[in-house]
This record gives sequence, structure tokens and C-alpha cells, in this order.
Amino acid sequence: MVNSQENARSGKTHRKEVAHMGDFCAFLKEEDGVTVVEIILVLLVLIALVLIFKEQLTKVVKSILGKVSSQADSV
Repeated sequence: MVNSQENARSGKTHRKEVAHMGDFCAFLKEEDGVTVVEIILVLLVLIALVLIFKEQLTKVVKSILGKVSSQADSV
């Protein structure tokens, strides 16, 4: 009788371990968080590019806004 109770307990423990292993494997295969990491990396690259080319971007934006305002006056 004791052996059957021990076997039942060990079977339950084994099933729990298998269930936890399945959860862990599912967690490893899950890719929901990957997109968040990718977005953060893209934003960091964009911020770095803006900081590196700040002067050039400022000149281009001023030039474009100057053209827009001069052409808006003619309309």
C-alpha cells in the first residue's frame, strides 16, 4: 500500500515537472518581446543618427522651410 502511494506521488511530481518543462519551452519559443527589443534598437539608431548629423539636418530643414514659405507667399 505504501509503495502505491509513493508511486502515485512520484507520478504527480513527474507530471508537474513535465508541465513546467512544457511551459519553459513555450516561453523560449514565444517571440512577443522580440518586437519590443527591435523597436527600441531602431529608435536608438535613429537617435544616434540625428545626434551625429544634427548640423546637416538643421540646414536641410531650414532650406526646405525657406522654400515653402517663399512659395507660400507667391500663392
